[in-house]
Amino acid sequence: MKLLLHMCCGPCSIYPLSRLIDNRIDVTGFFYNPNIHPYREFKRRIESTLQVADRFNVPVEVDREYGLTDYLRRVVFHEENRCSICYDMRLEQAARIAATSGFDGFSTTLLYSRYQDHTALKNKGESWGEKYGIRFFYTDFREGWQYGIDQSIKHGVYRQPYCGCIYSEQERYDNRLKKRLKKRLKQSKQIQ
Repeated sequence: MKLLLHMCCGPCSIYPLSRLIDNRIDVTGFFYNPNIHPYREFKRRIESTLQVADRFNVPVEVDREYGLTDYLRRVVFHEENRCSICYDMRLEQAARIAATSGFDGFSTTLLYSRYQDHTALKNKGESWGEKYGIRFFYTDFREGWQYGIDQSIKHGVYRQPYCGCIYSEQERYDNRLKKRLKKRLKQSKQIQ
């Protein structure tokens, strides 16, 4: 099988690449992440992705266009659905590239993260695959969570402290926001 693997960053690519290669899948990486903020973070994630791809001897196509403006135009006033919008942006592009470049299927390293919505990723991947006539290859890579962390530390791969967008960066570092989010979550659980 010839697979196009959307790569969100280096650390999240380690376990999926090792598992796919062990299963004799011919993998080509694809870095397309218009959500990443700030620009320096975007550049660091490209570097870490290339570092990991080189280690696995996997070719990778990198979209170096800093797409933050397009991402923000789609997300502003829809912040509560920002992850869903972001999934659509990245998976549609991966499906389109896979379909027009002779791949048998496509997947994403977002399936490695414990913090991503796997049901939404699977549904969106399958939907975009259907639209472009290409198979979405769903695999739950979360079982390799610790392995990916350990290997990224061992090999000195830059590990980012937040998902990537400006909103996740704020959630990571803004303690007042964290308190408000916890309070909202607690209130919503009391209502249920």
